[in-house]
Amino acid sequence: MGETHRSGCPINLTLEVLGDRWSLIVIRDVMFGNRRHYRELLNRSEERIASNILADRLKRLVAAGLLARRDDPSHQQKAIYSLTEPAIQLVPLLAHMGAWGRRHTPVTPELAIRAQLLEEGGPPLWEAFMAELRTIHLGAPMRGPSILADLQAAFEAEMVRQGRPDGR
Repeated sequence: MGETHRSGCPINLTLEVLGDRWSLIVIRDVMFGNRRHYRELLNRSEERIASNILADRLKRLVAAGLLARRDDPSHQQKAIYSLTEPAIQLVPLLAHMGAWGRRHTPVTPELAIRAQLLEEGGPPLWEAFMAELRTIHLGAPMRGPSILADLQAAFEAEMVRQGRPDGR
């Protein structure tokens, strides 16, 4: 009938959906990198996710209702992945994880800049970013300036400051 869960604890149930290393990385890359195709997710992964793991995580995330998959009208064999509303609502969690990581792990400046901006912007910025993600992924009307563009510009500026304008 239904799935068996270790417990009904909300933290446990969240970890059952998101608790492996790669699920949040895939969501991060769709959310912050606007990587919508399998090849983009595979080839532009900073962590070098293996192709079989990526394929498995995409299937799991679609089954869990965090990503939606639709055929790409521009190419018969391609699919476009979109965040769903539950995935978009992970923005505050990812912002908190990024803030924690900046304080307690050896981050690199170019990969920490978006986390810094999200932490400094707090809930108002998170809400604006979630609204923009709803426009990109769910077709909602656009409201206000592009947070994604601002985060990407900060990342690119930090890459130049670090002497890595090609992203490597």
